[in-house]
Amino acid sequence: MQPAGLLPLLPNRRKKTPKPDADGWYSLFNGKDLKGWKVSEDNPDTFKVIDGDIVAHGKVCHLYYAGPVKHADFKNFEWKCDVMTKPGSNSGMYFHTKYQSTGFPKTGIECQVDNSHTDPRRTGSLYQLKDIMNDSPAKDNEWFTQTVIVDGDHITVKINDKVVNEFTWPKDFKREGGFAHNVLGSGTFALQGHDPGSEVHYRKIMVKPLP
Repeated sequence: MQPAGLLPLLPNRRKKTPKPDADGWYSLFNGKDLKGWKVSEDNPDTFKVIDGDIVAHGKVCHLYYAGPVKHADFKNFEWKCDVMTKPGSNSGMYFHTKYQSTGFPKTGIECQVDNSHTDPRRTGSLYQLKDIMNDSPAKDNEWFTQTVIVDGDHITVKINDKVVNEFTWPKDFKREGGFAHNVLGSGTFALQGHDPGSEVHYRKIMVKPLP
């Protein structure tokens, strides 16, 4: 019998541990809101959820995964998104990065999303690491799936399951200039809002951790 004056105990409300599907894939986006993600402070209105898509449209801003899957720290993985670009748009899928409140990420590597922007580095490029110049493997106004696979020192990029880019990190290799910290390691993912003239949609954001 409960002693007088004591409130009943609240039920255990521990966060549920995320579960992968039968093939080992975790969903990182619920299709409803930005729960599990953290938007940078510079221009947070750039990112919205519209009709089940994450839409990047506005001034420079970045959206970082901050949810419970692997405590938002990934080393080896397959990471994929369904993406659709509007003409003249630029965006990117960062990996091995970490949250920063403003500006372009100073850590991590960007896998480019750009089918017709004035920047000639196209979709599938590992930005200023190994670029695909001028001719994009994807098209504007059409959904495509971009997959990034990191396995040790090897990076593979696929568009619609076709390999379009591969890079093996050389021993003692260092990047120069503003990309000096953008090296292989571990970290979270981020989506890029590049400029007010760009509109890029993301959906079905999935990760499969690898050993």
